[in-house]
Amino acid sequence: MNYQVVSEESLNKAAEIILNGGLVAFPTETVYGLGANAFNPHALAKVFEVKERPFFDPLIIHIASIDTLEKAADLSLLNEEKRKKLFLLAENLWPGPLSIILPKNENIPGIATAGLQTAAIRFPDYETAQKLISLSSGAIAAPSANPFGLLSPTRAEHVRQGLGEKVDLILDGGPTRIGLESTVLDITGECISILRFGGTPKEIIEKLIGSVHVAAGNEDVNAGLSSPGQLKSHYAPRTPLSLLNQEAIIEQPYKPGSAFLFFDASTRNEWLSKQNPPKMAVIKVLSGSAASLEASTLEAASCLFDNLHELDSSNIKHIFAQSAPPKGLGEAINDRLSRAAVGSAYQS
Repeated sequence: MNYQVVSEESLNKAAEIILNGGLVAFPTETVYGLGANAFNPHALAKVFEVKERPFFDPLIIHIASIDTLEKAADLSLLNEEKRKKLFLLAENLWPGPLSIILPKNENIPGIATAGLQTAAIRFPDYETAQKLISLSSGAIAAPSANPFGLLSPTRAEHVRQGLGEKVDLILDGGPTRIGLESTVLDITGECISILRFGGTPKEIIEKLIGSVHVAAGNEDVNAGLSSPGQLKSHYAPRTPLSLLNQEAIIEQPYKPGSAFLFFDASTRNEWLSKQNPPKMAVIKVLSGSAASLEASTLEAASCLFDNLHELDSSNIKHIFAQSAPPKGLGEAINDRLSRAAVGSAYQS
């Protein structure tokens, strides 16, 4: 049985598996990760094999303390200004859903970073993840625990359905709190850039360090990807998905076999009054009655992948999804839905 609820006993077992070169799926505040010893190239190769992940797509290195950062990063290669910004970010946003691209420590194998001299490093804000990292190697490389390109797992059951017995141990810590991957921020270039929207909104980063650039999606795999989540097709259900803005989804007629995924209840209600769908229509809302836009996007983010998993495992033929307001976590929600729309089109 490779499936255990999080406990002191299961964490010790998981740490032993990591130290022995095995793979453990574990919960974080973002999504479930597929963890391997970040210093063991053979274990890292298993991650790519199990996920069927291309080697040009680098992994994120997870640490459990800022004090251990230099085990994974070579901070001597940062100038004084960038070091100041790094420590400002770390002091205020770690632990949390922020991965920072830094010059890698030579002890991190090249397979983890797609051969690049930089690594994405994160300090997760989840006790189970922190304990597992501390009990094992001190640094765990962990992409999302799902087959490459498909929906990210926010429950242990999603991992079991996607990877099954390919993983040595799946730790069940319940549903994840944030439900979206971390924001990836590159501070090594000429300008500081967000490479992937995620659980830390752009506005919060900019309040700390000033304006940041937003990098476009990258399909030039020959040049190498400096971060996961940069491919235009990613995070995709097998079911075709269309992403529509508020106005367009209200005008979208119901089609037999389709499902509608609304950002908010008011848009759903307007659509219902205009389209008058049958009682059998599959209709879901990401954000019900939150008091503010910030609360609405947080609620929507936490259940986005959960809803998409449910729809993808049903007999739905097409998903019509409403985009979120492009503020705060809304940018990350739209990023995942837009990549899902491209990815599902490739698969259909």
